[in-house]
Amino acid sequence: MKKAIFTLTGAFVLAGMLSSSFAYADGPDWVPPIRDKLVKAECGACHLTYQPAFLPAKSWKKIMAGLDDHFGEDATLDKDAAQKIEAYLVTNSGRRKWNDSWGKPPIRITKLRWFVKEHRGEISRRAMKKAGTMTNCKACHLAAERGNYDDD
Repeated sequence: MKKAIFTLTGAFVLAGMLSSSFAYADGPDWVPPIRDKLVKAECGACHLTYQPAFLPAKSWKKIMAGLDDHFGEDATLDKDAAQKIEAYLVTNSGRRKWNDSWGKPPIRITKLRWFVKEHRGEISRRAMKKAGTMTNCKACHLAAERGNYDDD
C-alpha cells in the first residue's frame, strides 16, 4: 500500500514538473514578478519591467551589453548598477538555455514565436490603438507587473 502511495505521489510530482517545463510552449500566463528594487527603479523608469523568465540568459546579457543603444535610447547605467541588474536578470531568466546553433539570442519578447502565436488575430484595432504598441503589456494585461498575463 505504501509503495502505491509513493508511486502515485511520484507520478503527480513528475507530471507537475513536466507541465511546468512546457508551460512556456504557448506563452506563459504567469511568470514570477520582479522583486528587485533596483531593477524596478532603473528599468521601470522607462517601461514595464519585463520579467526575466521571458528570455534566456544570453538574451539578457546581450540586452545589458547594448544599453547605450537600448531600442533607440541611451539607457546607460553606472557599472555597479548594470552588473547587479544583469545578475538578477540572468539568475531569473527563462529556464531554456539558448543554443548558438539557433542563431542570435532574441532581444525582443514581441518577436518570440509563442508571443506572435498567442496574440495573432486576438487584438482588435481598437485595443491596439489604445495600447499604442505590442510592448505595452499593461494595456490588456492589467496585472502584468505582478507577472499575471492571463487573459481569461
